[in-house]
Amino acid sequence: MSPFPADEANDPDGPARRGAPRRTASDFARFAAFVEAEIGVRLSDAKRTMVDGRLRRRMSQLGISDLDGYFRHLFEDGALDEERTAIFDAVTTNKTDFFREPAHFDHLMDVAAPAAIARRSGTGQPVKVWSAAASTGAEAWSIAMCLASLAERDGAFNWAVLATDINTEVLAVARRAIYPESMLGPLRPEDRRRWMMQGHGDLRGSWRIVPELRRRVCFGQLNLMDFDFAIDTDIDVVFLRNVLIYFSAEDQTRLIDHIALHLAAGGTLYLGHSESMVAHCSDLRQVGPATFVKAE
Repeated sequence: MSPFPADEANDPDGPARRGAPRRTASDFARFAAFVEAEIGVRLSDAKRTMVDGRLRRRMSQLGISDLDGYFRHLFEDGALDEERTAIFDAVTTNKTDFFREPAHFDHLMDVAAPAAIARRSGTGQPVKVWSAAASTGAEAWSIAMCLASLAERDGAFNWAVLATDINTEVLAVARRAIYPESMLGPLRPEDRRRWMMQGHGDLRGSWRIVPELRRRVCFGQLNLMDFDFAIDTDIDVVFLRNVLIYFSAEDQTRLIDHIALHLAAGGTLYLGHSESMVAHCSDLRQVGPATFVKAE
């Protein structure tokens, strides 16, 4: 047997010998179109290798040997709908750190949260913050640390954090709220002492968010491309950072407009620093780097 695969263009019996035709670029294009239509993430042809690598575990679970076979499973066997969660978990990127872009958290404590506290005064309602692309939870827990620290510093107030993501695997990590020592570098020593518990035994080298913060943060799956969020329309602060870069220009504009509908008047929206130019909603005005406030 030759150690090299036959050239299909010169071996008409090759496809039949392997039992099924080799999938073409059109299958990946169909897959990419499905992903963009459903969750807004664009996959160029150059991302095929990345997709292959990230779906390897799922293909192994299904007994499928390669991406072409997985495409057959999706498009010929009718498994596309049942594979939605696995696909979305595989193609979404989840880079996250505690207190990433720290100027936003300074602004939250010094400006946005105090303004929200004043708005909520006498209403009996909590200050509401939404981490809209929560990943493994570091952003949401950073927000919680800020709000809890502010309450200790300036006086107690009621607050709640909603954290959402399309990816179910990272949400499971976020809910567990256990992180390796290597992730805690951005935390101030006082934040680590006050808001983290050191693991022991099998969890030695890991730290967990304290229960009083875990009670205040709710995690849930949400597709930002649904444009029909079952979420309050008077949210005080929204973090929507480093996710718009994966969307088309049209979807970026639609999402910003829709997010603005869920912001309270005077509420604050934080974007990633490379995303400021996409916030063209007439209700929003820029007040700082990647920081926007909804008109009163």
